[in-house]
Amino acid sequence: MDTDLGEIRGHVIVVMAPMGSGKGTIVRHALAKYPELRQTVSGTSRAMRPGEVDGQHYHFLSNAEFEQKIAAGEFLEWAEFAGNKYGTLKSEILPRILECDVVIVEIELQGVEQLLDLLPREHLTIVYIEAGGWEVLRARAESRAPMSAAELAARHERYLIEVQAKPIADIVIDNTGDINAATAAFDQVIEEAYKKCK
Repeated sequence: MDTDLGEIRGHVIVVMAPMGSGKGTIVRHALAKYPELRQTVSGTSRAMRPGEVDGQHYHFLSNAEFEQKIAAGEFLEWAEFAGNKYGTLKSEILPRILECDVVIVEIELQGVEQLLDLLPREHLTIVYIEAGGWEVLRARAESRAPMSAAELAARHERYLIEVQAKPIADIVIDNTGDINAATAAFDQVIEEAYKKCK
């Protein structure tokens, strides 16, 4: 990594959670309450879906473009799921943590392990959102949109990987019941992160 790690002044909050955990609601609440918070926009090799905007939902890249950026070392971390690649570009996070910014990054366990190898641990807080077992989360997801058996199987496989991340979390937020309590707990994480900024 080209950046001098001694220059880092900001803090990264890594958010990990299975689908249907309420992660999106909790993060959106935080971004509205703390307008100075920064959130990374991931790169992906998957096709753009209706209603999505390049640079807002994802940086949409062709497979060849994604591979070129991997080879050039432009990703801080990346992972593959269901045949598509997803990753956090260094340009999305490093300039921000050289300032006294707090940055929210939503990534999978594979990505977190790469981040732990790259960034000093004192500049990271890993948060896991607990929202119940697979059956609860599956019911939540299916209530939002119908899913094929193949998609459900892929989601279940992903869930089994995601729950392995819980032991490495610094903080586990319980969102099995009260979303207000969960958002308040996440607010506390953000406030502590700002205290750690140099």
